Amino acid sequence: MFLHIDPSNGLAVYDQIVRQIKFSVADKVLLSGELIPSVRELARELGINPNTVARAYQNLQSDGVVEQVRGTGLSVAAGARRICQTERKKLIRQRIRQVFDEAARSGLELEDIEKLIRTEIGKIAKK
Repeated sequence: MFLHIDPSNGLAVYDQIVRQIKFSVADKVLLSGELIPSVRELARELGINPNTVARAYQNLQSDGVVEQVRGTGLSVAAGARRICQTERKKLIRQRIRQVFDEAARSGLELEDIEKLIRTEIGKIAKK
C-alpha cells in the first residue's frame, strides 16, 4: 500500500494508519468502493502487530470511512471522501491553533506571527 509509519513522530502507530488512510480518501488516492488491504496483509507490509492494524480499521469503521463487504473485506464507504476532507481540515486547524498558541506564549507579537505566516505561505506557493 502507500502508508509510511514513523515510530518516532509521537503519534500512535494505529493513529498514523487512520490519518494516512483518511488523507488518501480525501485526496482521491482511495476511492469509494475500493478494497483496502486485509489486517494481516497490511501488518506484514508495515512490519507491525496485526492488532495495531485491527484497531486502526475499527476506528475507520466507526468513523464511517470504511465498511465491511461480506466475504470480501473492508472497502472505502460511500460518502467517505466528504468525511475525510472534513476531518483533514479539522486536524490541520487544530495543529495551526497549537502553533499560534505556542507563538503567542513565546512572546511573539501578532505582526511577527503574521510575517512568519506570509513567508511560509510564500514558500509553499513556490513549490
